[in-house]
Amino acid sequence: VQLQASGGGLVQPGGSLRLSCAGSGITFAYTTMGWYRQTPGKYRELVAIITGGGTTNYAGSAKGRFTISRDNAKNMVYLNMNRLKPEDTAVYYCQTPSGDRGQGTQVTVSS
Repeated sequence: VQLQASGGGLVQPGGSLRLSCAGSGITFAYTTMGWYRQTPGKYRELVAIITGGGTTNYAGSAKGRFTISRDNAKNMVYLNMNRLKPEDTAVYYCQTPSGDRGQGTQVTVSS
């Protein structure tokens, strides 16, 4: 299984970013995918998940600001993040339910 997250960067509070995750080595269309984030010294936090059929669920901190989506034809999962806050600063990973994850992408929200 290979998962590669991209799209992170430095953004000002209130700004937006779109993260992408490319997957291979799995039956992607049938695999629930999740976005997680982690900051140094803290546990990894689930941000959002999406089933193969498109059902979504969000952490409370992400509801109303973030949107998870997927394109099964392209083996891609996305996380649109709006109204970003400094506390959203973290390394973001895409991950399967079995724990497969690749290199994350750094998101820094700062003025």
